[in-house]
Amino acid sequence: MQRETRYMAAEIRAEKTETGRTIVGYAAVFNSKSENLGGFVEVLAPTAFDRAMKEGHDVRALIEHDPRAGILGRTTAGTLRLSTDKRGLKVEIDAPETRAAQDLLISIDRGDVDGMSFSFLIGPDGDTWEEGDDGGAVRTVHDIAELLDVSPVAYPAYTSTQVSARALEQVEKLHAESRGVPLEVYRLKQRILGWF
Repeated sequence: MQRETRYMAAEIRAEKTETGRTIVGYAAVFNSKSENLGGFVEVLAPTAFDRAMKEGHDVRALIEHDPRAGILGRTTAGTLRLSTDKRGLKVEIDAPETRAAQDLLISIDRGDVDGMSFSFLIGPDGDTWEEGDDGGAVRTVHDIAELLDVSPVAYPAYTSTQVSARALEQVEKLHAESRGVPLEVYRLKQRILGWF
């Protein structure tokens, strides 16, 4: 399994609470097509995070997916709470009283940081592939094997996504099958003709 990261343009805000400030938002939205991720689009099924919720994955809330930039919370510590609803994966982070967290809260208040993101591992049977209405590949993620982290991010667009090699190979196979050619022929024509 290879780590994948998805950046979402999703609601994020900082709320004042009795104990400090809480960052609230959605790290993922269900049943919504992503931007083109390098030859395919992706949809998260409402079941995508069921395993993480049921098994209680040890998930961290980081700044920009970088633990060196700051750890904001952790599910096992109770400072990060995750839940799913009809919209998607909801995140609540009790912001620590660190300089990095305080700087982040200011950036959220100003609107400079306006999105959330999540990193995950997916198993061999965690997704399905099909050809979309426009002839492009559509990957539907049904079961995330491990949810690694959630992060407030400055660039909340799917176009900034890191895509796994396995996912790209699946796209190539789907496109080769749709054209009725072996994978090696498809890859050659893709390099020469720019097939997608």
